[in-house]
Amino acid sequence: MQTLSHILCNALLTAAATREPRSSVLGKIFPRYSKSMAPSYSSEPEPPFRPREKIVEKQRYFQSVHKPTYLKGRYDVVISVAIPLALATSSMFLAGRGIYNMSHGIGKKE
Repeated sequence: MQTLSHILCNALLTAAATREPRSSVLGKIFPRYSKSMAPSYSSEPEPPFRPREKIVEKQRYFQSVHKPTYLKGRYDVVISVAIPLALATSSMFLAGRGIYNMSHGIGKKE
């Protein structure tokens, strides 16, 4: 019994020997394999996600701001300062309330 890797290797070697495109060989083995799933090797570069002008503008902004790296963005103060401060405050409050309740015997389960 041949494993899937043996079948694939034999098919790709056959394709290389007959100079048949890989996508057509894989399409024969796997009927659901479409050419859109096959890797494309085009000479033209893919379009960028953002325009180059916007990237240059953002780079200039971030290089000109004289703050630590983790505080340069728009909402970085909220993420880096406010959220940890809120977590620390709430945990200290809850720990203090627990200690107070234990020392006064409040909230015991019977």
